[in-house]
Amino acid sequence: MAILIKMGDSQFCSQKAAIYSLNFTADPPQRVFKLVDQINPSIFCIHITNYKPALSFINPEVPDESNFDKLMKTSDGFSTNAESDVSLTTKPDAPNTAKYEYGVHLQTSHSFLRFPSPLTSSLCTDNNPAAFLVNQAVKCTRRINLEQCTEIETLSLAYYSSPKILRVPGSGTKVPITVQSIIIQSLNKTLTRLEDTDTDVLRPLVLVKAGHDKICTNIILEVKYSLTYTNAGEIIKADVFVLLGAVSSAMVPFQQKFEIYFIQQNTKPVPLSGNPGYVVGLPLAAGFQPQKGSGIMQTTNRFGQLTLLRSTAEQDCLAIAGIRTPVLFGYNMQSGCKLRLTTAIACRLVAQKVESLLKGQGFPDYVAPFGNSQAQDVLDWVPVHFITQTSHMKDSCQLPVALAIEVKWTKYGSLLNPQAKIVNVTANLISSSFPETNSGNKRTILISTAVTFVDVSAPAEAGFRARPTINARLPFNFFFPFV
Repeated sequence: MAILIKMGDSQFCSQKAAIYSLNFTADPPQRVFKLVDQINPSIFCIHITNYKPALSFINPEVPDESNFDKLMKTSDGFSTNAESDVSLTTKPDAPNTAKYEYGVHLQTSHSFLRFPSPLTSSLCTDNNPAAFLVNQAVKCTRRINLEQCTEIETLSLAYYSSPKILRVPGSGTKVPITVQSIIIQSLNKTLTRLEDTDTDVLRPLVLVKAGHDKICTNIILEVKYSLTYTNAGEIIKADVFVLLGAVSSAMVPFQQKFEIYFIQQNTKPVPLSGNPGYVVGLPLAAGFQPQKGSGIMQTTNRFGQLTLLRSTAEQDCLAIAGIRTPVLFGYNMQSGCKLRLTTAIACRLVAQKVESLLKGQGFPDYVAPFGNSQAQDVLDWVPVHFITQTSHMKDSCQLPVALAIEVKWTKYGSLLNPQAKIVNVTANLISSSFPETNSGNKRTILISTAVTFVDVSAPAEAGFRARPTINARLPFNFFFPFV
């Protein structure tokens, strides 16, 4: 039996198939035709199509002299000079709303706030717009003719301090840019800060001769914008910090730095203990999780999140209750005090008091692995392993006498700039047995707290896992007759 199958597009999940065959068993042979539904076994198939041209490739229409005008009418237009069109356009990127939104260009009285940055190369492009809530920090190279430096406005302080930013897009209220700091850099890299930053007396560009060389002074080397905004998306304050310097012909081309950041009104930056790794001498970030699934709760006092006893001259434990010292990264510390016991106080109450004294108020359950760890990233935080050691004696009083905290950390990242990361924290509460004091007798015991930092960084390893081997096969009699 000969079979011939005709099907439609194989991309469909279900398709009609025409089966033609010849039945040679019949006399005379007969032609058999069947129409069946074929199921596509592929999981990527078309169930139904409502756009036939999508199933085939359409050749694009290439512009030529005959269809150029027609294509121009159907397109959005084109520009011959991107920089000039951006600076002269009057169409804002955002709708005419009463607030700035993320990424919207900051408008000024004439166009927009310019923020030089490199584009296709390292050279500075001056028509890059600054965007709302987009913090940027860039470096670019400036190539100039030094003899014409006084005619290049992008090198002067006035170019960056004279624009006035619109409070909101399309508003008539303008926010001036205030010069907060001017630092002068000489040819030998010494820095001098000017006390007078009056914008009415801006330092102009000056070209001077020094022997056979020429030097242009008061050139912008660094610009840092600080913009304050409100919850309503309004710019209410604009500050600029600049670094001016002297540039000689031997220094051309030179590098410029530009930075812009936004600060919300009535907010203060949260101090960190490192970014990202811990910095030696800064406090450990710690907290506790009030319930499963919630974030880490931390006290507002960053120096009170993980603490030890603070030793005093009196060495009286009851007198120094509540006086603590923060655990600082990289600093091994030990402190203690003396506790006088009498029969007037029950052993159980003394044990509770001493344990509370050793732990302090709100002993944390978690420690941040990095100095800038976020409280919502609970899975990244390092749990504190709390261990209790006791020694049992008959007719004795079990009292905690020491709290030893061990912090294991490692170097994380590249060898050129390793970051300190905490990987394990163990708190060991050590208790000791003391005989019950007789009537009228007193006993003095020592209470101590300590923290130790242990570097568990693995040594640097080579870039290959195993030494390279020579994979060569020689004939079995290659060294005959020597071996």
